[in-house]
Amino acid sequence: MADTTKSEAAGLPQPVVEEVAFSRQGLTDIQKKVAGNRVELLLEYPTVYIVYDKEKPHAYQVYVGETNNIEQRTRQHLEDDPLRREDWRYLAESSASQLLVIGHPHFNKSLTLDIENNMMLYMSGVESVKKLNNRRENQQNKYYTFKEKDKIFSAIWRKLHNFDPELFPIEEVVRDSALFKASPFHTLTKEQDHARELILRRIQAALHVPQGHQLILVEGEAGSGKTVLLSSLFYQLWQLGEDKNYSEFNTANSYLLVNHNEQVKVYENIAAKLGMNTANVSKPTAFINNEQTAAGVDVVLVDEAHLLWTQGKQSYRGENQLDDILARAKVVVAVFDKKQILSREGYLTTNEIHKLEHHAKQQGNWIQFKQQLRMNASEATQTWLTSLIERHVVDPIPADSSYDLKIFDDPVALYQAIQAKAQSKEHGLSRMLATFDWPYKNKPPKDGQLYRVTVGKLSLPWNLQLKPAKQQRGRMKRLAWAEQDQTIGEVGSTFTIQGFDLNYSGVIIGPSVKYRDGHVVFDPKASQNQKATTRRTLANGEKVYVDKELLPNELNVLLTRGVNGLYIYAVDDALRAALLAAQS
Repeated sequence: MADTTKSEAAGLPQPVVEEVAFSRQGLTDIQKKVAGNRVELLLEYPTVYIVYDKEKPHAYQVYVGETNNIEQRTRQHLEDDPLRREDWRYLAESSASQLLVIGHPHFNKSLTLDIENNMMLYMSGVESVKKLNNRRENQQNKYYTFKEKDKIFSAIWRKLHNFDPELFPIEEVVRDSALFKASPFHTLTKEQDHARELILRRIQAALHVPQGHQLILVEGEAGSGKTVLLSSLFYQLWQLGEDKNYSEFNTANSYLLVNHNEQVKVYENIAAKLGMNTANVSKPTAFINNEQTAAGVDVVLVDEAHLLWTQGKQSYRGENQLDDILARAKVVVAVFDKKQILSREGYLTTNEIHKLEHHAKQQGNWIQFKQQLRMNASEATQTWLTSLIERHVVDPIPADSSYDLKIFDDPVALYQAIQAKAQSKEHGLSRMLATFDWPYKNKPPKDGQLYRVTVGKLSLPWNLQLKPAKQQRGRMKRLAWAEQDQTIGEVGSTFTIQGFDLNYSGVIIGPSVKYRDGHVVFDPKASQNQKATTRRTLANGEKVYVDKELLPNELNVLLTRGVNGLYIYAVDDALRAALLAAQS
């Protein structure tokens, strides 16, 4: 009854969903279980369908498809596909496999393709789905009923949740998943779609006719959709490599690199779920060390290219990771944001950044993203943040009905507010963050204690120290930091949160950020981030301090994580007073 009410409120009829065994008998059972025009919707009109099997507890194998003839398509999956594909052989032979058939009075070919694509997006974000089988992505442009897609999909998902809550969790839970947010099945904006098509054309041309080492540089600020573009490219390159009509593409010769442990984990999980080779997801140093042949690789995609090292470090003996990657690949696609360079090891001078951009522009390979896709904030709120971070001024905080920006004068109250958001089904994924102004090292303290962020009466451990409950350790190990249950009791840093979203972020601005003479100033002596505050040796041998650029970048990363809200507490008395005054 609740579903009917929601559907009526939306002015749309209810979807029809029926579940039967995935077998020859199953379709006959539909006719016995469903009466009237509901049978017609399922058997004679376009439908979306899901075939799934629960291989073991908390582990599903799923196929999502759409068809104009569910009876014919099911026979094909049961009789023909198992002869060619192992995944279908498993599903056809398993006695536990189920078939969910979804119909709707407003379904047409374009809408079912879009619903199928959206279903793949959601399934890629469901933790219990270990294998997701489909060989395409089907984003559609505008069509007659395209404005109804989201409402119809939500009504379908609610019905599916009633069939199996583990396979179809509450919608908000799925959307909070890092896998969902980095999924290749997101509907691309015009800006993203244009960039993807341009990049694919450039790659195809370079593989047909050698053109030297090609650098395609995609620039955009935090939240501009760079990761979704890269994920979509990675998946499409794999698809083309599987297609015999595109012989120039080799799935084994396309790599995705990222210099961020948490993001590597996300991409590996996506690749495993979609049946791609997880060995093609790597950190840059491992790739460079393993691929010694010049231009031996076709395509390398680099996420968070601003994290690449521009000097030697530990196991990396080179001088510039991007140069070394370019030497090993015919085409390198790098997404880059100069405002997110955080470490002296990845520092680039202004001239070096201009040289990098000029190199890409000369080849016609420079792409710039201008849209802000992460934060549901007004332009005025985004301008306020930019003024704080880049112009170092505290302007009056604008009213914004769509974004919850709040200044706190008590760190305990801030933490309690973030805990309440995290426990709310409505608000979901929320965590504490802080500037790197309290000690932290990779090795635990000798006294057995934890490295902590302590402000007044609030004292919380830094990230990556609390252990998950014993029965959840295997599961939590696979999740990004913010998604792990126990991390609501920790404080995240740029090193764990960069590249990820939160619904609400609670940011403690530490003593390295002060307010003096009407301006925000950065004090490297109050920072514990030696990667930002110690000197960097430039190419000409000169040793310089680069904290004036890196510390504002750290603040930029932290203040741009929250999708729906940002809560701030400033340790510096003058800065806190200025922020509170700006709020009133």
